Amino acid sequence: MGRYFISLELSGKLCLVVGGGQVAERKVYSLLECDASVRVVSPDLTPNLKAMVEASRILYRQGQYRTADLRDAFLVISATDDEEVNRKVAEDCSTRNLIVNIADDPEKCNFFVPAVVRRGSFAIAISTGGNSPLLARKIREELEITYGPQYGEFLDLIADLRQDIIHNVNDNKKKKEILEDMVSDEIMNYLKGSRMDLVKERIFSAYRSSGAKPQNGSG
Repeated sequence: MGRYFISLELSGKLCLVVGGGQVAERKVYSLLECDASVRVVSPDLTPNLKAMVEASRILYRQGQYRTADLRDAFLVISATDDEEVNRKVAEDCSTRNLIVNIADDPEKCNFFVPAVVRRGSFAIAISTGGNSPLLARKIREELEITYGPQYGEFLDLIADLRQDIIHNVNDNKKKKEILEDMVSDEIMNYLKGSRMDLVKERIFSAYRSSGAKPQNGSG
């Protein structure tokens, strides 16, 4: 089945996690990484989740899941070992057209959580459509070695320069050439080798060729 891959903006959005075990804890961490507002519903919590509640990092209602828990939720994840609870969450979300993921039960999901390599704004998502999370994790671990922290630094470096070029270079052909030069094979090879000194030298050379003036003392 074909799936439409998107990147959701969760900043400030209320996300509900049903369950308080280790799986739920991992889901909560991943949501907090996206600056989501997280509410957890469960009779019990792991020590780490309890610490998050005490530090006011997440909201918490102790008890069994109720349909009313879906109020104002943008996204829902059910991570319990109770099949009946998971079924109820899935049905309630379907009725309300909410996006929902049921851990380890692909048939009840309308979205799947990919394994993600994050390097600042740079991210690579790996999905198996819920068929093999372990395979997705294995590939993620390999990609984490290939794409180190320098890729996040690189993306931050070119982001503002790219906008300046887009807005200030009127010749579309020249604009395209400059932008392509900033991600040339030469620069990618330097980046792969963590040679950020050479990466910056080549990027600012391409940037200066646009005729724009580096801002904030860059270059």
